[in-house]
Amino acid sequence: MPALHPLEWIVAALSAMGLGVAKAGFTGLSLLPVIAFAFLFGARASTGIVLPMLMVGDVGAVSLYRRHARWEYIWRMLPPTCVGIIIGAWLMRWLTEGAFKPIIGWIVLVLTVLQVVRTQRPGWLGAIPHSRAFAWSLGLLAGVTTMLANAAGPVIAIYSLSVGLPKFELVGTNAWLFMIINAFKVPFSLSLGLIHVGSLTFDLMLAPAVIAGVFVGRWLTRLIPQRLFDNVLLAFAAIAALRLIGAF
Repeated sequence: MPALHPLEWIVAALSAMGLGVAKAGFTGLSLLPVIAFAFLFGARASTGIVLPMLMVGDVGAVSLYRRHARWEYIWRMLPPTCVGIIIGAWLMRWLTEGAFKPIIGWIVLVLTVLQVVRTQRPGWLGAIPHSRAFAWSLGLLAGVTTMLANAAGPVIAIYSLSVGLPKFELVGTNAWLFMIINAFKVPFSLSLGLIHVGSLTFDLMLAPAVIAGVFVGRWLTRLIPQRLFDNVLLAFAAIAALRLIGAF
């Protein structure tokens, strides 16, 4: 199990809670805890530490929002996302995360700007988000980013907003989608040596914080109106993109 100072344990616990909040609706927020864990343990090692915590959050989110899922969107995104995970697992053997993160950041930032424009002009490019090509493009990107850096939250958030999912259907759909794709990632993470007994012991200690975050996120989701909810997701996606680019 990782040896941390008391302040680092506090950061880890708050980050674990942040993962739970993200799972309960604020998917773009997920990159901020991921960055914190990368700071504590290194970018590569942190992916294996974070993945089991994400799965704990997935189970909590599915238990709360399972009835709100739109399975047509899940089935549309699963094939390209799984292909992207396989590509990401291959890239992890050859490509440094630092070489890939700015590309992901710019793509997410451009998608965020386009979605902001679409909210002002709903008819502009209205058919594109519902096309197979759009689903495959974002699905592949989500798969690669989730394998390389557990950073698919902003990508999936942009897709969900682009197709116009109401907030509870968005949360339910994303909960099932992430539970499936995170489970799909486990064998690849094991083969890369990213998940081991020490990391799982650490995850077990922080699991209660993740669950607490899910309930905090549920409360916030019920409290915030739809328009504000959409704007918050876009803001988190933009912040995450700027961080990936290296703006701060």
